[in-house]
Amino acid sequence: MHPDDWRESDLFRLLVLGVRDYGIFMLDPGGHIVSWNAGAERIEGYSAEEIIGRHFSTFYPPEDVQAGKPEWELRVAKAEGTLEDEGWRMRKDGTRFWANVIITALYDDTGELRGFGKVTRDMTERRRAEQELTDRRRLLAHLVEAQEQERQRIAWDVHDDTIQAMVAVDMRLQHLARKLPDEYRETIEQLDGAVRSAISRLRNLVFRVRPPGIERQGLRNSLAGYLADTAMIGEVRDELEREPGDAAAITIFRICQEALTNVRKHARASSVVVTLSTMDRGFLVTVVDDGVGFPDLDPNGGHFGLIEMRERAEAAGGWCTVSARDGGGTAVEFWLPDVRP
Repeated sequence: MHPDDWRESDLFRLLVLGVRDYGIFMLDPGGHIVSWNAGAERIEGYSAEEIIGRHFSTFYPPEDVQAGKPEWELRVAKAEGTLEDEGWRMRKDGTRFWANVIITALYDDTGELRGFGKVTRDMTERRRAEQELTDRRRLLAHLVEAQEQERQRIAWDVHDDTIQAMVAVDMRLQHLARKLPDEYRETIEQLDGAVRSAISRLRNLVFRVRPPGIERQGLRNSLAGYLADTAMIGEVRDELEREPGDAAAITIFRICQEALTNVRKHARASSVVVTLSTMDRGFLVTVVDDGVGFPDLDPNGGHFGLIEMRERAEAAGGWCTVSARDGGGTAVEFWLPDVRP
C-alpha cells in the first residue's frame, strides 16, 4: 500500500471512530458486531469491549427480536444492497429510543459478502417534536371546531329565541301605539324604535357569529362575501401559494372579520384591502385601511377586538401586530404557521 493511501485510510478510520452524532459500526455476515465508534457508544450506551462480538439484535426490543426483524433486515440489505428503517431500539440501560437505521451490504472484489455497515442515528428528539406538532394540530383543530360550534349555537339561540321574542314585543308596541291617546303615542314609538334598534344589532351579531362557509366558498371568496355583506368598499388579494387547512382558514377568517369590524366601527375608512400571502412555511395576512386609525393601537391596551385578534393568532402558534400607517389609516398584520402534515 502506498504511504499516502495508508494515511488516507487511517484518517478515514479515525474520522469514523470519532463521529459522535452517528453510531457507525460493522457487522460480520452473521450480524455480529466487529467494530464500534464513539457515536455508537454514546447512542447505545455500550463500550466497544462490552459489545464487540455480540449479535446486533441486542439493540432491538423483545417484540422485534421475537418477530425476526433483525434477521429480516439483513436479508433485505443482502438482496437489495441497502435497507433504511425507523423504529424503536434499546439502549444498554433498557430505555428505548427512536432510531433511523441504514444497513448496507459490503462485498469484496470477488462478490463475496464480507459483512454489513450499519449507521444509526438517534431521532428521539425529532420524533418528540413531530409528536408535539401533531398534538398541536389536533388541539388547534378541536379548539377551532369547538369555537365554531359554540358560535353556531349562540347564533341559533339568538335568532330563534331572543330575536323572535323582541319581534313579538315590537309588534305589541305597534299595536299598543295605535290604541293609546296621542300624548302617549310618542313615548311608545320611542320604545318601539329602541326595540327595533336592538333587533338590528342582534341580527348583525347573528351574521357575525354564524359559520363562514369556507368549506364551500374558499377563504378568499368568504372574505370577499363578508366585505360585500357589510357594504364595505375594498378588495381581497389572493397571493397564496397553497390553500390553508380548515383550522387555519377559519382562524384567518375570524381575525380578518374582527379587523374589518374595527375598520367599520372606528376607522371611518373609504376603502380596505385584505392581502393573503404565503411566507415562512405559513400564511401572512394584512388588513390595511385608509381611515383615521383606532383610538388605541396597543393590543395590550384593553381594546377587546385587538386582544382577541392577537390571542387567536397566538393560540394557532402565530403572531399579530397592529400599527398606524405613515400615510394615514391602520395596518393589521398577522402570521399563522402551516401545521398540516
